[in-house]
Formats: sequence, structure tokens, C-alpha cells
Amino acid sequence: MIPVKPVQSELKKWMEQNKNFQENYNKIKNEVLSDPEIKEFLSLHPELSQRDIEKSLIKLYEYKNQSKQCDQCGSLENCKNMLPGYSPILTVQNNEIHLSYEKCRTRIMHEKEQEQQKLIQSLYMPKDIMNASIATIDNDPNRSQAVRELIGFLGKAKSELPRKGIYFYGPFGVGKTYFLGALANELKKFNISSTLIYMPEFVREIKSSFKDDSINEKIDFFKKADVLMLDDIGAEMQSAWFRDEVLGSILQYRMMEGLPVCFTSNYSMEQLEGQLAKTSRGEVETVKAGRIIERIKQVSVEVPIFAENRRD
Repeated sequence: MIPVKPVQSELKKWMEQNKNFQENYNKIKNEVLSDPEIKEFLSLHPELSQRDIEKSLIKLYEYKNQSKQCDQCGSLENCKNMLPGYSPILTVQNNEIHLSYEKCRTRIMHEKEQEQQKLIQSLYMPKDIMNASIATIDNDPNRSQAVRELIGFLGKAKSELPRKGIYFYGPFGVGKTYFLGALANELKKFNISSTLIYMPEFVREIKSSFKDDSINEKIDFFKKADVLMLDDIGAEMQSAWFRDEVLGSILQYRMMEGLPVCFTSNYSMEQLEGQLAKTSRGEVETVKAGRIIERIKQVSVEVPIFAENRRD
């Protein structure tokens, strides 16, 4: 019977005899240990010996060759990592290097969007709005104030979510909804999700929720969204019930919790107050409309856009 030698000793012997393997090993080792991120990581753990590091060379190699928090991936579908949508993390425990994975910001946003779509069927944005970007907003001076407000909001969002959103108003076709799309896309970079819904669709969504008894769940969803965006408020006549019990309730909650709301409208806030005062029954309820406007003022800053019609 031939004695079985320990696998590790046989492997070591083979490595010593195989010159090409040794050369490749040394090459990979030098590449890994010269990587800036790995050098920084090892500098934070001086307790690791050379032997500790070499024992974990495969883990370090795996870490080096993957995207960290989407820095090399254009989308979740094009993720280059071994676990798509997961970013590698290095830690040290008891002088041993460990490699683990956490969800990247792209996967987090993707899962949030999937949850939104399950609940709210009309959260739909046209393709040009989904691809909106600050870089593609033209240099029309009439849009400069809106651009400044948008950039200011994003500047604050880097550290914490601003308490107030933006109320863009102006004529049809000046790019108000495009601004919301651009803002939503920029906020994704900070792992902040946006819920953008066309106001007439919002009304229809709430009405349809009576059929499946999901109204409270949907209202709660809009109350607690990171950034709520209501597109084209004032576009159609609505019931006093929707104005007071749905819109009013959502705005009240977000005002109390310091959560921002962004709006687009063809009306200034003053003009919108007149629109909201009119109910579908032909009544005029000035006081109740005034309450809604006060809440809108608490959750947003009014910004006019009177520029060239982009759709002409």
C-alpha cells in the first residue's frame, strides 16, 4: 500500500518544481499588493504578517478584480462581479482577511423600483424623462434659476435629504417634467429613490385602489417615499375628498417628517390655490384649498420656468 502524503506538501513541492507557475504566482502577487485600494487596506491593518497576507492572496485577487459600488458597471445587467449586484468588502478578524459581499447601490435601487412597480402600476415615465440629465439641459437664461435650485438641492442631498423639494411652474412644454427626471437620476447616485407620478394618474390610481382594498397601503407608500414627485398638479378637477383626505394627508405627513416633495404645474402656487378651491361638484372651498397650499409651501420652494417651448 502506497502511503498518502499530505496534499499541501505535495502542492508545495509541485509549485517549487513548476517554474512557470511560480513566475505567474509572483506576477499576480505583485499586481495584487501594488493595487492602491489593497495597499490602503493593508496599511490600516499593520498587525497582519506577510504570511497572513499571502494566505489570503486569492481573496485579495478576487477583491482587486471586481467592481466596487458600481464604479466599473454601467448597469445591473452589465455587472462584471462574480455575484451580480453585490460589491466586495474586505475585513480582518483574528489576523485573518475575510472577503464578504453587500448589495451595491444599483441593486438596491433596482429592488426599490421593483417594489414600487408591484404596488403602484402607473409609476411610468416616458423614455426621455427616464434618461434625463442635468448635462443636457440647455443654457437658456430663463432656466438658470431652476438649474441653480436643482443643483442646490443635490448639494444638500449629498449629506442629508433636504426638507424642501422644488415647485417648478410655467407654461406647457418648457421642460418642467424633464427637470424632475434629471433630479431623480442624479439622486440615484446618492442611493436616494424618487417616486414620480403624473398627477391625473395619481388620482386614477387612488380611485382604482378601492377595488382591491389597497388604498391605505398606497397612501402610506406615497407618504414615506424618499423624494415624492407630483407631475402636473392642478391639471384636472378633483374631488374634495381626494384633495383633503389623500393629497392633504400625504402633504401633512411629509411636512411633519421633513420629507421633500417636488412638483410641476402650469400654475403658480397662488394660481393653484384657485384651482384646488374648485371641486368636481362645482363648489368653491377657498379655506380648504388654502390649507393645501400652505402645506405645499412647507415642503417645496417655488421656482418659475418661463423659457422656450421645447416641444415646438
